[in-house]
Amino acid sequence: MSNDTFNLGKEQLMQQSFVQMDKHLQGASYTPTQKLALTCRILFDNGHDSGLAGQITTRGEQPGTYLTQRLGFGFDETCASNLLLVNEDLEVLQGDGMANPANRFHSWLYRARPDVQCIIHTHAVHTAALSMLEAPLEISHMDNCVLYDDVAFLPKWPGVPVGNEEGELIAQSIGNKHALLLAHHGLLIASSSIEEGCILALAFERTARMQLLAAPAGKIQPIDPALGREARDWILRGQRSAVTFAYYARRTLRKGADCLQ
Repeated sequence: MSNDTFNLGKEQLMQQSFVQMDKHLQGASYTPTQKLALTCRILFDNGHDSGLAGQITTRGEQPGTYLTQRLGFGFDETCASNLLLVNEDLEVLQGDGMANPANRFHSWLYRARPDVQCIIHTHAVHTAALSMLEAPLEISHMDNCVLYDDVAFLPKWPGVPVGNEEGELIAQSIGNKHALLLAHHGLLIASSSIEEGCILALAFERTARMQLLAAPAGKIQPIDPALGREARDWILRGQRSAVTFAYYARRTLRKGADCLQ
């Protein structure tokens, strides 16, 4: 690093910071099943509880397979040991019980997006409330820019997403973005890693809450697009997502580590 940082421009300082992050920031070592179980617990602890509604999945080692929760278990009950490995037809390959039939749209989305490694769908309360207004998510604060220009909107509710029609519609609606707000329903995250997906889901619900708090006070003002994209790229880096996930995992694990078993 230069010893004369006061003479460097912003872009140079950001690049130096990226180099330092890649060198010093290390995420925790968890298996994919542990990461998925931790994500369930982290989201439960942060307002994403809605009974048995919602699914979190990640691709399995074999093409056309993915890990998911067992139907009948809430996010707060999910452990690495009670996850299921299923194929695209939701047939259980490993584990006991059955997957949520609504997981069918995950199969469609994984087929459409080879870049996606993790899908999160929840009915977090502020997101669900916003969805009732048939209004898109507004990104207008620095902390929420991790989602800037990356949230699609499905303005009409297609009903319970257990059919192939819903799977095709959702996969088409999200396009190449990493998030989707479904009217009268909830949020969807399609991410490159479990850690990234968890962070985006947390940010989505926080953004919805802030929007509902700000809107009654006046018109929400847009931010400069270039600065929004700059903030998004600053926040959404692999190493930063990993250490942020590790932080939330530590918070959750203070309550008990049974989800790792």
